[in-house]
Amino acid sequence: MTLIVGLGNPTKQYENTRHNVGFMLIDRLKDADFTDVSSTKFQGELYKFKNLLLLKPQTYMNLSGNSVKAVNDFYKPSRIIVIHDDLDLGFGAIKFKKGGSSGGHNGIKSIDNLIGADYERVRIGIGRGAEAKNFVLGEFSDDEKEPLNEILNYTKTALLELLKSDIVTINQKFSRKGIK
Repeated sequence: MTLIVGLGNPTKQYENTRHNVGFMLIDRLKDADFTDVSSTKFQGELYKFKNLLLLKPQTYMNLSGNSVKAVNDFYKPSRIIVIHDDLDLGFGAIKFKKGGSSGGHNGIKSIDNLIGADYERVRIGIGRGAEAKNFVLGEFSDDEKEPLNEILNYTKTALLELLKSDIVTINQKFSRKGIK
């Protein structure tokens, strides 16, 4: 079984913010074939189709690990892939890696603290603003909204390929530099 986690913050207030690109990608992956298996014990929205789980933690970013751990403990997936925003990558950059540092990302820190860092990551570049907290919690600019659609579609394609391949191959094939 594979668990794909999209990081973000719950509530309408954060829906279109940079920190929520993980949620945005989960929404693009989820289709009518997926069954909602959410439960309060999972602390998140959880969807299942065959051997694939999609998770949107509802714990807020800094406590994402609580939800990931609950799902991991219950389903015991053999593979975990986490999708998250990355300030250190230019807007539109896509990188794939396994393990490594959190890079200061609080959602990743939370997951690492509770299940370790031995999982795959899909990093979506959002660029960097003057003050990190306000930038990640801010909405994409009008100039970013149209390219964002293409970025999410591209990342969805790469992620679907990743499910059939390995992280090194996908990183070589689908990594790209930012557009600004």
